[in-house]
Amino acid sequence: MKRYEFVYTCRGMTTRLRTDGDGVVRVTRTKRDHFLTSRSPALNPAAGDAEYSLLDSANDIRSGNVTVRVNADTGALTFLNDEGMVLLREPDADPFFLDDKPVYLNLYNDETAVHEDMSVDGVRAYASPAQTVHDRDAYECRQNFIFDENEGLYGLGSHEEGFGNLRGRNRTLYQHNMKAVVPVLVSTKGWGLFFDMGCMMAFHDDEEGSCVWADCADELDWYLFYGDGSYASAMALYRGLTGPTPMLPRYALGYVQSKERYVSAQEMLDVAREYRRRHVPLDVLVLDWQSWPEGQWGFKSFDKTRFPNPAAFIDELHDLDVHLMISIWPSMRGEANDDRHEMLQHGYMLGNRLIYDAFNHDARTLYWRQANDGLFSKGVDAWWCDCSEPFESDWHGSVRPDPSCRAIANTDEAKRYLDPAKLSLYSLHHAMGMYEGQRGVSGQKRVLNLTRSSWAGQHRYAAVTWSGDIGARWETLRRQVPEGLNFCATGEPYWTTDTGAFFVKRIPGLWFWNGDFDEGVDDPGYRELFVRWMQYSAFLPMMRAHGTDTPREIWRFGEEGTPFYDAIAEAIRLRYSLVPYLYNLMAQTHLTGAPMLCVPALVFPQDEALRSVSDQMMLGGNILVKPVTRPMYYMPGGKPVESPDEAIDVLLPRGHRWYHLDSGAVFDGGQRVRVRAPLHTLPVFVRSGAIIPWGRPADSTEDQAGRTIDIVIDPGEDACLNLYDDEGDGYGPEMTEAFNVLFNGAVKGVCSHPEQEEEPETFDRFYRPVYDESNLQEEEAERAAIRYEHTHHRSLKSV
Repeated sequence: MKRYEFVYTCRGMTTRLRTDGDGVVRVTRTKRDHFLTSRSPALNPAAGDAEYSLLDSANDIRSGNVTVRVNADTGALTFLNDEGMVLLREPDADPFFLDDKPVYLNLYNDETAVHEDMSVDGVRAYASPAQTVHDRDAYECRQNFIFDENEGLYGLGSHEEGFGNLRGRNRTLYQHNMKAVVPVLVSTKGWGLFFDMGCMMAFHDDEEGSCVWADCADELDWYLFYGDGSYASAMALYRGLTGPTPMLPRYALGYVQSKERYVSAQEMLDVAREYRRRHVPLDVLVLDWQSWPEGQWGFKSFDKTRFPNPAAFIDELHDLDVHLMISIWPSMRGEANDDRHEMLQHGYMLGNRLIYDAFNHDARTLYWRQANDGLFSKGVDAWWCDCSEPFESDWHGSVRPDPSCRAIANTDEAKRYLDPAKLSLYSLHHAMGMYEGQRGVSGQKRVLNLTRSSWAGQHRYAAVTWSGDIGARWETLRRQVPEGLNFCATGEPYWTTDTGAFFVKRIPGLWFWNGDFDEGVDDPGYRELFVRWMQYSAFLPMMRAHGTDTPREIWRFGEEGTPFYDAIAEAIRLRYSLVPYLYNLMAQTHLTGAPMLCVPALVFPQDEALRSVSDQMMLGGNILVKPVTRPMYYMPGGKPVESPDEAIDVLLPRGHRWYHLDSGAVFDGGQRVRVRAPLHTLPVFVRSGAIIPWGRPADSTEDQAGRTIDIVIDPGEDACLNLYDDEGDGYGPEMTEAFNVLFNGAVKGVCSHPEQEEEPETFDRFYRPVYDESNLQEEEAERAAIRYEHTHHRSLKSV
């Protein structure tokens, strides 16, 4: 692969362009006479350092299908595709700014006074620095762009506002309880941008202009990537840049039951057995904070009183086909906390002597050893790395601070202990340590790490990010839909949310404890919200219920035969029907970088109408979902909705026909359709030509793995499917860069609609596919245990 480097100076600032043959262009800018040589932790470490051929002069530089054109007078860049269409450009007047900014770091010692406190979000500590020193000079940066009037922009992580298309919007990018930042922006034109600066940043496409501002960067450093114009090709390039995403264990796709909090081994075993007794599927139970002995915050060992025999307890869960995820924290407190003393002894704590230094390789190694000795060696399956943005300053008070004030307060608090150029990178290093540590001691269990913060490249470490401690309101549910989509649009594929929201009640004096349901599960209004949230979560990369204030187990919402219980059970069982499809999507993510959850406007970029839609989502390229985000039956407090309306409008992408999963009705794309969405269902449509592996009912993913699956085909277009399967856990030889294909079917003809003047409104959607038997080895067919049936359409009610 040919790689080129071109360096030019304009207005006293130097720009370096680096290109290669695959469609990635790196743009680095400085006022120094040299460029930094350190390697970004976001980039794929397996890629190594490349060699570049230096160009003495250039106006047009090629990288795959991208041409970079340099304006010799202004230094502004224009990016064009291979057809000469402008993809993106900088304004000729002031394309960028670099202003000198001194960097000061605080120094601490053992004599530093530390004040410890307990907040709703965990233990906190505040220290006064012993000394503040000038470390170096960096830059405050602004990178300006000109976007096309009609293109859609997505990405930058998940936040609180509920934005879909980011045109005309702004985003402040720093890590926070309810902000998970990924500085990647993608366009419906097929390009993506990655801003590789770990400081606080802001995106503007508003009255401030169209730009990205960086608070404190050692260089203005960003990448443009563009493949063949499709979103899928852009994600493949992002994968090459930041590394492949590991396969999660299959059980991670099952239902995850959590709450704040289970307090003992016996309670958790009782919950697991009750799910099994009721034959409601379950794969994971979560042990939230304070599993440690009292007074030893963050100690990575079980409290012996409540968990007297951890290994035996976990073995019992495993015998029930239930896995254990446990919450661990980067903070450690307590005089009897040996983990904390060991960290302090080696100098591996940050200045407040509460948070371990995840930027230090040796500190990460010690942190993992402690987690392994006290937890993983006892049988723990998965991690919940809570509070992975360990510094914040606004989690108090009755008035929600203004966004600009919140940003300053929170980042100023983090700057007391962290380099301002690395404020957003703590979670990335923390996840790195957990992944590398577990991979170093075991190949039998795949890493699974649920974490509250994120950054570009964190997907390499099997991290699933959730949206933080949100409040139970219908508006919050509505906002989760576009925020989750924007997170996954970046190429960081695993995202989830607290089903039912973390805070259910409202507590005066705490602005964030703002739920609308003081009676919790006793309020029919909350039960309806929880059902709709569960239905939405059934289509997320991880389906997980969690929160405080009220219980979350299914029997808390009624008994079998009552509306809310049955609707929750149907949502969970629908999830298990989708597990084979989801596992196939996860394999695609691993191999190609394509996210499981997608923005419809990116999947169908030619349909401009989709750019104004923020409440619909694609699961892969075949399933369109419209979550229900408004009450139909009960308001908060159990007040009945006046004139309830069960109808929902859905915009179907043009260019395809769409099957309504509940009724079987078929619709042409490019129109809005109105369908009913009573409590037990939500609008789901399957694209014509889709081939969906559909799972049979089971109590767990392990139970389901031994059963036959249906291959569901929706007629109307020719289609093919490579069905991936493996052992579901571990890192055996099947986890390679090649599909383990158990079924390779190309379907033609049978998918075509009969030629007739009037199409029937419903179709039999289960067909025996036509395939080349040479592609299906006998032993592979036996392992896959696939049975092709000719049966009638199933509604969500009967799944």
